[in-house]
Amino acid sequence: MKALKSNRLHIGVFGKTNVGKSSLINKITGQDVSIVSDMAGTTTDVVEKSMELLPIGPVTFLDTAGLDDKTDLGEQRVSKTLKVLDRVDVGVIVCEPDNFDNFEKELIEKFEKLNIPYLIVVNKTDVKKGSEINSFENVFYTSVKTDEQIVYKFKNELIKLLPDDFVNPPKIVGDLVPEKSTVIMVVPIDKEAPKGRLILPQVQTLRDLLDSDCLVYTVKDSELELALKNLKEPPALVITDSQAFKRVSEIVPDNIPLTSFSILFARLKGDLGEFIKGVKAIENLKDGDKVLILESCTHHAIEDDIGRVKIPNLLRKKTGKDLVIENFAGHDFPDIMDYKLIIHCGACMTNRREILSRILKANAQNVPITNYGIVISYCLGIIERAIKPFNQ
Repeated sequence: MKALKSNRLHIGVFGKTNVGKSSLINKITGQDVSIVSDMAGTTTDVVEKSMELLPIGPVTFLDTAGLDDKTDLGEQRVSKTLKVLDRVDVGVIVCEPDNFDNFEKELIEKFEKLNIPYLIVVNKTDVKKGSEINSFENVFYTSVKTDEQIVYKFKNELIKLLPDDFVNPPKIVGDLVPEKSTVIMVVPIDKEAPKGRLILPQVQTLRDLLDSDCLVYTVKDSELELALKNLKEPPALVITDSQAFKRVSEIVPDNIPLTSFSILFARLKGDLGEFIKGVKAIENLKDGDKVLILESCTHHAIEDDIGRVKIPNLLRKKTGKDLVIENFAGHDFPDIMDYKLIIHCGACMTNRREILSRILKANAQNVPITNYGIVISYCLGIIERAIKPFNQ
């Protein structure tokens, strides 16, 4: 089974037109992933290629358009290229030995501002000469056409830059409970449950618990009470779908820790402390205030959709205010200036880098940001209980 794209190391390849970005990716992947041509502007959109890059593991290369394309269409391409920075774990700048100037330096400044580690690949050294780029670290000189060791060199340099959370992936929940302990997962089978399978956060949490040598009891909310009675000892933790939070909290005794899948993913993919701080903005909402519900993927909304129906209803009931609630889905990040609060989904379909970038952008404009599960528990009056397992 292929690794999820959201769990892969995202490597963005950037540079001017025709410096060899696509050629480099084709060489590293061993496939003609990107079209190669001497004509400038051949790469018109971001091209993604997922693969296993041993010994690093699962990665996704993002081949981008040239940053120096000054045509009207080129400016649109450059705009898309810069948006990719929000998803990049490691940046690769491809340049030529006689053509390293402000384009590359400005890109490096963007990487450093976003805390993105980067590698500079100086290509075409077989046909071009230039002064060495000594003022930056992580530079290596090569020729995609003639360097037989380029794949080996590239991987060795890349390994030095791997983010810590890729080298040592964080647990979803396994670090919150002892080994061999029992954990109950509450999985309602409702309109949003896909036919014949569990949703992704539930599957990933289950696997994380099994990897942590826990005993997992998976039940519907309608069978939860019976499950608790069947256990000889109380479970170390109960994890519920956020939509069943209220019912589950009423069934599970106060002495048993309780949280939700969405809150677990708030910690895994983002910044739990920032999300908890952000939810307090609900108390300050006024009539006419705009709230943005932000999702990282597009999906077919059902009649009782959590982001379009359930959370808006909870917010209006909690605040008693006439709020303007808007939804936005996908990788792009909208203009947030007029919003008083951003509520983000569980982010199961995107990587942590993108969520952290969104938090940074929200903070830069002083817009509070929080998460589905945290908002639901807050509106239900059980947030202190829901976050307690993370403070023990």
